[in-house]
Amino acid sequence: MRIASFNINGIKARLPRLVEWLEETRPTVACLQEIKSQDEGFPVEAFEKIGYNGIWHGQKSFNGVAILADGVEPVETQRGLPHLSQDDAEDDHARYLEAEVRGVRVGCIYLPNGNPQPGPKFDYKLRWMERLRSHAESLWRAEVPTALVGDYNVIPEDKDVWSPKAMASDALMQPESRDAYARMLGDGWTDAIDVLNPRGGVWTFWDYQAGAWQRDHGFRIDHLLLSPELADRMTSAGVDKEYRGREKASDHAPVWVELRD
Repeated sequence: MRIASFNINGIKARLPRLVEWLEETRPTVACLQEIKSQDEGFPVEAFEKIGYNGIWHGQKSFNGVAILADGVEPVETQRGLPHLSQDDAEDDHARYLEAEVRGVRVGCIYLPNGNPQPGPKFDYKLRWMERLRSHAESLWRAEVPTALVGDYNVIPEDKDVWSPKAMASDALMQPESRDAYARMLGDGWTDAIDVLNPRGGVWTFWDYQAGAWQRDHGFRIDHLLLSPELADRMTSAGVDKEYRGREKASDHAPVWVELRD
């Protein structure tokens, strides 16, 4: 079973690239972020044509997440994160979608960027991470085999960025962001790519600006967190880096983890 995540950065603009990637790599489950499409505009027919079924949680021009499954219907189990307070009830961002696929719970995450920081956007990011951790704990307690995958907008450690100095003031690298991510790992979730690449140097994002792709000035913000039930089944994990270099590519590359049946 291959579970993959791809921040597509506009599903309509990248649809040929997305279909190409699905056909060439054939993940069992593909979680998409930043689809930037309202629900009624989601191009489900393009995926059904190649054997994928899907669910999606869209938003006009911003955000948006989707889960595609090869040959089966993903069964939705959660849309949006549960509220921890009344303030959360006003959060209408399409950033979290969860489904059951072949006996595995898959959460698709598009975590807030948080820039500029400090400020309300950064406060929202940290609050969202609290809500994610709380929901993750409920899945943990239920002992459901779970993968929480997507664009976390967190660079976990200095080894995960081409230049820590260049990103030092960014919300992705602030101590509070890193601590919130580390707390999830401390709860027992396994960062699949990090476990298999302990020295770092693996990037999943290259900005469109300043020749970042050509100079390999990237960083790792797309993560695959596995519950113990799935971590025990992991055989490999990686980044489909070559897709970042194709025509009209997303600024992210797909990430994936392979699990034994």
